[in-house]
Amino acid sequence: MLATALLLGVTGAPALARDHRTAEEARTRVEYHLREVNQLAAHFEGVLKTDCPRFDSSAEWKTYLDSEVERVVTLMAHLEQAWIEAKATGDDDVRREAKAPRRRVDQARALLEKMQACAENNGAQISQGELWQRIEREVPQRQAEIALPQ
Repeated sequence: MLATALLLGVTGAPALARDHRTAEEARTRVEYHLREVNQLAAHFEGVLKTDCPRFDSSAEWKTYLDSEVERVVTLMAHLEQAWIEAKATGDDDVRREAKAPRRRVDQARALLEKMQACAENNGAQISQGELWQRIEREVPQRQAEIALPQ
């Protein structure tokens, strides 16, 4: 499972810590990814606090669901990239900073649980397992897209 892999800091991500960075260089890169994580997390908090949206068609529901899953993919990619950037330095403070937001994985799980309930309210069904598989497939590509240039 991606959540387990992220918590352990192990994925098949294409971008690996390439070379040693100073703590300040790594911190700057980590902070960029964590800002993105926090923006996405704020969005998820809002979704989790509100009632399920209602849609007139299954196509509208699918578009909404796809956009939320894309946000989860992006959040996971930023979390993983922050950790990869932190591993490029020996500074323990930078590494702790990069690891702290990994609790957001639980928030993503809660979002998918809500999406399952919302699907039923919109006459659709979804499989959380299938959604997680999709997320796992898409994270490495998104991570490559969001990685900062060397």
